[in-house]
Amino acid sequence: MLYEITDTSKAAALFGSWEETLIWSCLQGIMGKLYGDDPAAPTSAMAMIGDFTFFAGKPDIECVSCKPDWCNRNFMIMVPQTRRWTDMILHVYGDKAAVISRYATKKEPHTFHKETLEAAVASLPEGCRLSMIDEPLYRQCKSEKWSADLVSQFPDYDTYRKLGIGAVITRGNTILSGASSYSRYKEGIEIEIDTREEYRRRGLAYICGAKLILECLKRNLYPSWDAHNKGSLALAEKLGYQYSHTYTAIEICGY
Repeated sequence: MLYEITDTSKAAALFGSWEETLIWSCLQGIMGKLYGDDPAAPTSAMAMIGDFTFFAGKPDIECVSCKPDWCNRNFMIMVPQTRRWTDMILHVYGDKAAVISRYATKKEPHTFHKETLEAAVASLPEGCRLSMIDEPLYRQCKSEKWSADLVSQFPDYDTYRKLGIGAVITRGNTILSGASSYSRYKEGIEIEIDTREEYRRRGLAYICGAKLILECLKRNLYPSWDAHNKGSLALAEKLGYQYSHTYTAIEICGY
């Protein structure tokens, strides 16, 4: 049987020194949920937040197979702690599962060059506006599929205002690109960057990312970046991040 772990300290040791801010959000009780095989002394656990599930401890098929009632997603990115977890996930999901590589960056708060980031912000194209996400922009982001993940982990604007932070580039009434908090933990955020398809490869994501990083530094928040692909990693490195390591994740379509 699987249980929700409300005393998150009971599962902390299973995740060990895993440097993943989405896990920290769950362990800190800020966002997401923890589940395990025992609420008081789990030997297997999973941390769920947004599109991500992280598995730790002893591989457990009930953890891998679980889809909580509140989760209405058909897509999930599963991140195994060990090869045994990987094998179990692939066994359970079969052809619904696709193994991918993701790219972690080093969490170094003093690696950013403010002058470079400020120059990026100053390169905003003529006719465009760079704004922090307020309530109307929050609602606009949430209303379109391509931009929804900029704010979707925050159920309402009041929650986003308290925990989230983000910036978007607009032209007229249209959002072209944005960088925002996918999630929040005590010391910082995990960054989400998206650009409307027809405006990609124009440097807009770079400008939004620079603005968001500068605003986080002002607020003493660390802007963590975990890259979904090599293009995302290249953008991160341009903004001042340094590559840490490649790790295995598994995309589940039809979760």
